[in-house]
Amino acid sequence: MPWNTQGGGNGPWGQGPSGGGGGGGRSGGPGTPPDLEDLIRKGQDRLKTVLPQGGGGKSPWIIGLIALGALWAFNSFHTIEADEQGVVLRLGEFNRTVAPGLQFAAWPVETIEVLPVEAVNQINLGSETREQGLMLAGDQNLVNVDYTVQWKIAEPQKFLFNIREQEKLVQTVTESAMREIVGRTPAEEIRTRGRSIAQQQVRDLVQQALDSYDAGISILGIQLNNAQPPQEVSDAFEEVQRAEQNQNQFIREAEQYRNRVLGSARGEASKIVEDAKGYSARIVNEAEGEAERFKSIYAEYAKAKDVTRKRLFLEMMEDVMSKSNKVIVEGNAGGQGGSGVVPYLPLPEIQKRQQQQSSGGNQ
Repeated sequence: MPWNTQGGGNGPWGQGPSGGGGGGGRSGGPGTPPDLEDLIRKGQDRLKTVLPQGGGGKSPWIIGLIALGALWAFNSFHTIEADEQGVVLRLGEFNRTVAPGLQFAAWPVETIEVLPVEAVNQINLGSETREQGLMLAGDQNLVNVDYTVQWKIAEPQKFLFNIREQEKLVQTVTESAMREIVGRTPAEEIRTRGRSIAQQQVRDLVQQALDSYDAGISILGIQLNNAQPPQEVSDAFEEVQRAEQNQNQFIREAEQYRNRVLGSARGEASKIVEDAKGYSARIVNEAEGEAERFKSIYAEYAKAKDVTRKRLFLEMMEDVMSKSNKVIVEGNAGGQGGSGVVPYLPLPEIQKRQQQQSSGGNQ
């Protein structure tokens, strides 16, 4: 863990208590308690070179007390950096937290665990092993995902006492959340437009799980670095991508053709509708005019029925006779009292012949 290197111990479950500044005065390897007799002996040897000889039998006891006092002070005062926070343990149980600066903890009853609360820790997943990155997407396609999780210590007390192997916990929870979100999302969205949404969903899910454990860890972000199909099916995937691109192109061309045809049809329909409206208005106006004319004729007819009836008869005969072939012969032709025309003379045939001859001469 990152905090092990700065605190000098393995936390409350390690091999011994750790102090922020006591590592330099210990003998043996990391995590081994100091050899008290060895320290006293070394202190005595150093004091013998400084203090004058003599003093009777009390000198070794004085030297021992001074050595013990130096050892106690050396293990009781700790310097905590600005980006760290100390957790004081009294007989192995949480007692208090201390801020950056020079702090005191009555050793050996109290010890201090120093945690880098401002340090950003990062775990890369998916790129190290195939099993971590290979996931099944929501559309039953395999996706090889490479992602990173960044986290920091939010609550030192919970971080120390509520969970063990903190980094392993973050890694396991993040991998589980990523598999859940990828399993609910189509592979194409994970690779393209849905990547940012998936990152936020994974972060929320991981933070929710860690909060339920009272882990004292804050997830700063999830970065989805890469999401590609497995190498074994990359060629087939590229073929599918090309087919989808061709399909999209055909769809766009069909939509353009549809819009063009629909525009033309709508124009024709609008023209027909306008023509129908004009024809309707014309027929209605003509009908209204005929009705008004009939009303005016009826009003005149009501005033003088005989005159109006005769005028209507003459107008009708004029309209009928104007459309038919006719020959008008005066009653006293040639000054004689009889008919001026031979009864059997085929006047219409003569007229037709004259018209044919005149039309032939014009040709």
